[in-house]
Amino acid sequence: MLIALALAVAWAPCQLTHPAGVATVAAECATLTVPENAGEPAGRQIGLFVARVPAVSARKAPDPLFILAGGPGAAASEFYAGVAPAFARVNRNRDIVLVDQRGTGRSNALRCDFDDEALLGADDTEFLLQTRRCLEEHAAHADVRQYTTSVAVRDLEFVRNTLGYEHINLYGVSYGTRVAQHYLRHYGARVRTATLDGVVPAERILGPDIAIDAEAALAQVLARCAGDESCRAAFGDPVVHYRALRSRLDERPAGVLLAAPRTGERVALEFTPAHLATVLRLSTYGAEQAALLPLALHEAHMHGNFVPLASQFLLMTDSLSGQMAYGMHHSIVCTEDAPWFPEAHVDREVLASTFIGTRQLDGLAALCEVWPRGVIDDDLHAPLASDVPTLLLSGSADPVTPPAGAAQAAAGLAHSRHVVIEGLGHGQIGAPCVDRLIAAFVASGKPAELDTACVERLRPMPFFTTLAGPSP
Repeated sequence: MLIALALAVAWAPCQLTHPAGVATVAAECATLTVPENAGEPAGRQIGLFVARVPAVSARKAPDPLFILAGGPGAAASEFYAGVAPAFARVNRNRDIVLVDQRGTGRSNALRCDFDDEALLGADDTEFLLQTRRCLEEHAAHADVRQYTTSVAVRDLEFVRNTLGYEHINLYGVSYGTRVAQHYLRHYGARVRTATLDGVVPAERILGPDIAIDAEAALAQVLARCAGDESCRAAFGDPVVHYRALRSRLDERPAGVLLAAPRTGERVALEFTPAHLATVLRLSTYGAEQAALLPLALHEAHMHGNFVPLASQFLLMTDSLSGQMAYGMHHSIVCTEDAPWFPEAHVDREVLASTFIGTRQLDGLAALCEVWPRGVIDDDLHAPLASDVPTLLLSGSADPVTPPAGAAQAAAGLAHSRHVVIEGLGHGQIGAPCVDRLIAAFVASGKPAELDTACVERLRPMPFFTTLAGPSP
């Protein structure tokens, strides 16, 4: 019989705040101390920040929901602050537990000023200089080799045991699905249900296909506009504008003067292919941003008005600022993905034809020649076989974890259900009805019996045909 060992935890009232300041959630928080290196238990100790949102019901279920954030580099407590309403139904009867994965949030965060979007436009010398500088900044308080998925799942098990939960439920999004699957592999007997949203199958090496998947997602968005009567009437074929803009910006950047969307401050910007790639990539993540894309492309191509594209760039990059601990991101990628890049046999000609091109993959490879490899279990990328009830969620137009990845993962999950939402992008937690679907699944633990009619009727937001919004 499995028995959890509950230890005394010094909980204190706290507030969980989204980095952009868009939401705050009341919780109770604690810091649990663990050795940074499990092989040196008397060595440096680090704090794992843990937050718990107690169930509303006094007669709550004994198994909480642990939420695992994406990135890699996002903090669970900060992610939850932005999406808490989507888990309100689960929280009626279950505690929500948030562990800032080591290297993120308030768990000895490994932050760098240089983010992954810089890979698209940075000078090689400057990029590597910034990478080395980040390593030097962390040397005094962290061994970056100890901030990987393999170590993180042992932290999760320590937290579960310390809090005295015999069984838990898991929700993981994006990179968090890798963590969830590895926890299932090693501690599956402790898991009652698992929800995987935007699935990275255990076998997948992230990096070589990102540009190709992003191009495919963009093609879906543009084809949807071309097939929509109002969108096509307003803009014609958006692929024409997309291709023309790529050619134009390859020849010379476009100067833009605009008011910063958040502050109103006047900003002068040289809009380059790297800026366009950032907007195109991030616009396909969510239906709201994708709804603006044909209009922005049309304005830039037909009228030379780059303000809508530049505004999207500033909004997107500003919203990401502060959310990601890129040092932790580098520790994951350089340990768990980059060593396998040479085996990927990527067609560089195909890669070069995409709006991201080869720059990001080459930048990651160069970064990982500097950043140390860390701790990795031999079975991290082995196919996962599990009989834990699992719900897998995908958006058909996901630019980074397309539905094929979830289908691959589902092949080894004996009791699973894969739900694909038409036209949506990366991460389904904010979509209407999904909160009900997840709550019903966590309550029943029976994926085969779920009523998915509500989410099957979902469609993405209509395209904006003017800056005032979609056609009536």
